[in-house]
Amino acid sequence: MSRTGPLLSARGVGVRYDDNPILSDVDVDIRGGELVVLVGPNGAGKSTLLGVLAGDIEPTVGGVSLDDKPLPAYAARELARQRGVQLQKQGLAFGFRVREVVQMGRSPWHRTAREDDDERVVSESMQRADVVEFAARLYPTLSGGEQARTSFARLLAQETPVLMLDEPTAALDIRHQESLLAVARSAAQAGAAVVVVLHDLSLAAAYADRIVMLAHGRVCANGVPRDVLTSELLTEVYEHPVEVIDHAGALLVVPVRTRAVESHAGEEVRCATPWPHA
Repeated sequence: MSRTGPLLSARGVGVRYDDNPILSDVDVDIRGGELVVLVGPNGAGKSTLLGVLAGDIEPTVGGVSLDDKPLPAYAARELARQRGVQLQKQGLAFGFRVREVVQMGRSPWHRTAREDDDERVVSESMQRADVVEFAARLYPTLSGGEQARTSFARLLAQETPVLMLDEPTAALDIRHQESLLAVARSAAQAGAAVVVVLHDLSLAAAYADRIVMLAHGRVCANGVPRDVLTSELLTEVYEHPVEVIDHAGALLVVPVRTRAVESHAGEEVRCATPWPHA
């Protein structure tokens, strides 16, 4: 029987650090078969929300369930078999080779029947992430983009039904940005629930099934790209004039650069409707 409800659900999630609200009253559903992109300005709470959804950050209030089971009820290895996470920065201090890093993605399946697939899955994941050519290189010697692609290969090798990526394209060139998101999209089309934090709104428009926009720690829009990525909303949320262009059926999000904008640089920009603060 196919699943009709969300695979991952957050309800009433709030996060506070030292009495500072980072997230407030966030409700989000992620379904299998869709790629959801989290967008918003710096400090909006995107990475924090991803950490809460992954179970790496405990919310101050509210909670998250995965497959109708509260995240805290999962043992660490069990959770690692359900969701994989690619962070912005990888904490690998030792000189592992690229293939060894990708092999780490298979650790949740150690001593299970799926361990027999390790070599095949690692090789396929490296091909999909385009890291085969430097498989023997030491991870610390790679460029930032090569490290990001290696981390993506490790995520793919983990073979989980939920994939979470925090700004995976930040260090990538155009070709590899498109390639990575195309692979993430294909994973969603194969049934995975994929959540990606992106700053590039044109990329978000191109690959997202749904966009969740955050501002000041709250969800201010949630829907298909054409409904969320409007000039009016983006101009308000990002506090900078933004134009959205329909180019051959694709949305391009472009900041407006005029003398008027430049002459007001540094001045406070107020939203027409200020976002509420917790």
